[in-house]
Amino acid sequence: MNRTRIGAALGAVLTTLLPWVASAQEAAGSADWEAAADAWFGEWVVGPVAAVLFWPVPGIEMPFVVLWLAAGAVFFTFRMGFVNVRLFGHAIALVRGKYDDPNAHVEGEVTHFQALATALSATVGLGNIAGVAIAVGTGGPGATFWMALFGLFGMSAKFTEVTLGQKYRRRRPDGSVMGGAMYYLSDGLKDVGWPTLGKVLAVMFAVLCIGGSFGGGNSFQVKQSLDQIKTLVPVFNETPWLYGIVMVVLVGIVIIGGIKRIASVADKIVPLMCTLYVVACLYILMANFGAIPAAFQAIVEGAFAPDAAFGGFVGVLVLGIKRAAFSNEAGIGSAAIAHAAARVDHPVQEGTVALLEPFIDTVVVCTMTALVIVITGAYDASNPMFADAIVGNQGAALTSLAMGSVISWFPYVLAFAVVCFAYSTMISWSYYGERCWTWLLGDRLGDAAPMTYRLLFLVFTFLGSVVTATNILDFSDLMVLGMGVPNVLGLFLLSGMVRRELSDYEGKLKKGVFKRYD
Repeated sequence: MNRTRIGAALGAVLTTLLPWVASAQEAAGSADWEAAADAWFGEWVVGPVAAVLFWPVPGIEMPFVVLWLAAGAVFFTFRMGFVNVRLFGHAIALVRGKYDDPNAHVEGEVTHFQALATALSATVGLGNIAGVAIAVGTGGPGATFWMALFGLFGMSAKFTEVTLGQKYRRRRPDGSVMGGAMYYLSDGLKDVGWPTLGKVLAVMFAVLCIGGSFGGGNSFQVKQSLDQIKTLVPVFNETPWLYGIVMVVLVGIVIIGGIKRIASVADKIVPLMCTLYVVACLYILMANFGAIPAAFQAIVEGAFAPDAAFGGFVGVLVLGIKRAAFSNEAGIGSAAIAHAAARVDHPVQEGTVALLEPFIDTVVVCTMTALVIVITGAYDASNPMFADAIVGNQGAALTSLAMGSVISWFPYVLAFAVVCFAYSTMISWSYYGERCWTWLLGDRLGDAAPMTYRLLFLVFTFLGSVVTATNILDFSDLMVLGMGVPNVLGLFLLSGMVRRELSDYEGKLKKGVFKRYD
C-alpha cells in the first residue's frame, strides 16, 4: 500500500474528528462533553452487554465466563497430556528456527518468530502493567497466585486453538492467508457433524472479537497509557483528546499497511519493550531482594486466606483469572488469527510455539509486576499515595507510582514502555478485528471492507482518550472474555481432532520426519 493511500485514509479520519472536537468544546467545554460521552458509553454500551455476558453462576456467584475459561484451560491441559510441559523445550527450538529447512518452500506470510511477536504484542501489553496493578490493588496480593496458575494451564488452551487455526486456515485470491476461530468453528464443527452450531459460534466469536478490538485492544490501551503519560506531559492532562489524535496518526500509519507491516513493526517493538520492562522490574526486585520471600508469602496467604474486604476467596480468584485471561488471552481465540499466517510444516508446530505466550505474558511478566506492587506496598488503598489510582482503576499510573517510589526518575522510562506496550497491542488487535470483520462481510465489498474497519478502529482510538478507565475496563472485559464462550465450546468439541494431530506430529518427530538444523 503506497503512502498516498495511507495519507488519504488518515486525512479522512482527522477531517472527521477535528471539527467534531472543536464544535463539542465550543458548545459545552472540555469537561462537559467528555463526561457526556463517557456517560453515554456506560449507559448504552457497557450496561446492556454486562447484563448478558457477566451473569453470576448460582451458588458461587462467579461470572460464568470466568468459570468457563478456567475450566476449559484445565480440561485442555489434561486432554493434551500436559503438552504445556512436555513440548516446552521444543517450542523454544521452533522459535529459534532450529526446525526450519532453509531450502523448503512453506506456505504462509510470516515466520514463527514474527507470528509469536505479533501475538505477544497483543497479549504482552497494558494488561501486564495496568491490569495486574488493578487486580492486586483491588484484590490484594493473592490475586497474583491465581493469575500465574491460570497462565500455566492457559498454555494448553492456547496450543489447542492455534493448532486448529493453522489446520483450517485459507488462502485468499490475493495471496493473503486467513485463519482464526471463525474458520475452525465454522469449518471444523461442520467436519464433525455440527454445521449449524459451528456457524452460530463463528458469527458470535467474530462479533465479539470486533468489539474486543475496539475496546480491550484499542480504547483501553489508549486510556491506560494516557493516565501514565499525562502525569509527565501536562498538556495531555488538560487536553486528553490531543493524545487521542497523536495515537490515531501513529497507529494509522501502520495498520493501513496490513499484516506484513504489522509483523515487521511487532518483531522489533516486542523484544525491545519486553526487555526494557523486565530489566526494570528485575532491578527493583534485586534492590529489594530481602523483601521477596515476604512478598511470595503474602501472595500465597492472600490466595487461600484473603481479607474479606477484598471479596473473600471467590472474589480474589475471579480477579486473578479475569485479569490473567484478559492479559494472555488463552481460550479467547484471538492468537489463532495471528498464528494462522505463519509458515509451518505441520499445524501442531505453530500450536507448540503459541504455548509460550501465556508463560511469557502471565507467569513471567505479570508476576514481576505483581511482585513490584506487593513489595512497594502499592496495593494498600489506605495509603494516600496510591489510593486515587486504585479507586480510579488507573493501573498504569499505580505501577508508575510503585516503581517511582523506588527509583524517582523511573516513571519517565515506564512512560516510554507503556506507550510501546499500548501501541504494539493496538496494531495487533486491529489485525484480529479486521480479519473477523472481513470474514463476516466476505468479499462482497472488496477492499472497502478492511478499509472501513481500519477507519472505525481509528475512531475508537480517539474515543479511548475521552471516556473513563472504569467504563473502558468493563467494556474490554465483556468483549474480550466474551470471545471465550463460543471459542472454548468449539475447542471442546474439536479437542479429539487436536489430540490426533498432536499424536501424529510427535510420532513424525520421533521418526525424524521433521529434521533439526543446528
